[in-house]
Amino acid sequence: MSEFTGRVVVITGAGSGIGRALALDLAAKGARLALSDVDTVGLEETARLARDLGAEVQAEPLDVTQREKVMDYADKVAEHFGVVNQVYNNAGVAYHGEFERTEFKDFERVVDVDFWGVVNGTKAFLPHLIASGDGHLINVSSLFGLLSIPGQSAYNAAKFAVRGFTESLRQEMLVAKHPVQVTCVHPGGIKTAIARNAAVPDGDDQVSFAQFFDSKLARTTPEDAAATIVRGVRKNKGRVLIGADAKLLDGWVRLVGPSYQRVVAFVTARVLPKG
Repeated sequence: MSEFTGRVVVITGAGSGIGRALALDLAAKGARLALSDVDTVGLEETARLARDLGAEVQAEPLDVTQREKVMDYADKVAEHFGVVNQVYNNAGVAYHGEFERTEFKDFERVVDVDFWGVVNGTKAFLPHLIASGDGHLINVSSLFGLLSIPGQSAYNAAKFAVRGFTESLRQEMLVAKHPVQVTCVHPGGIKTAIARNAAVPDGDDQVSFAQFFDSKLARTTPEDAAATIVRGVRKNKGRVLIGADAKLLDGWVRLVGPSYQRVVAFVTARVLPKG
């Protein structure tokens, strides 16, 4: 038995990557799962694997950018399980490209999913978390919510926004004395398909970018990432850094301040594959 046994846990973006790893980690700990994703095939596979571990699972396709559907989904989950204890706003997409060549639609897509998806999920589930008496909200930002790099203006904007939103909300819960813990998660390079699925400007070489990310930057497995998140949740941490890269670079940025930007620009210009 663990402190997660019997807890009702909501995970968005559960069809693959960190979302799937979280679902299976928590299933093994006895949690009851409400899983969602736009990838119905991946979602059903995650649900099957979680059920094989003995978990009670409710799985439903969900686009986190569709606010009214997210609001309805939260009520449906609460009605089905009777309570909601933890929410992991994990769904996300990526985009790589210089802002000068980025279309508004591509920028908006990243912000809609990566930031507004978190806001929608938080707004929908927060009343249920408060009502539970021991709620915990976990919002997934990124290493790129701690520092910026060229080619990631949309992703940086969304993930910095998630960080600011989540930290403000954590303080609001403390001021109001609500029984809700709030955690912001900052993964470094994780071995998922996010880079392979990332959009790029027309004419750019998406394959080369994805191969560079997978071979040079993705060092942490989704399973290790999930385990780190769960440990952070257990300890009620306000911020969870995942991977040696996230911890090292966060410390470096704190040390050198804004001057990190020139160093990152210099290194990026020499190591990133050209479009």
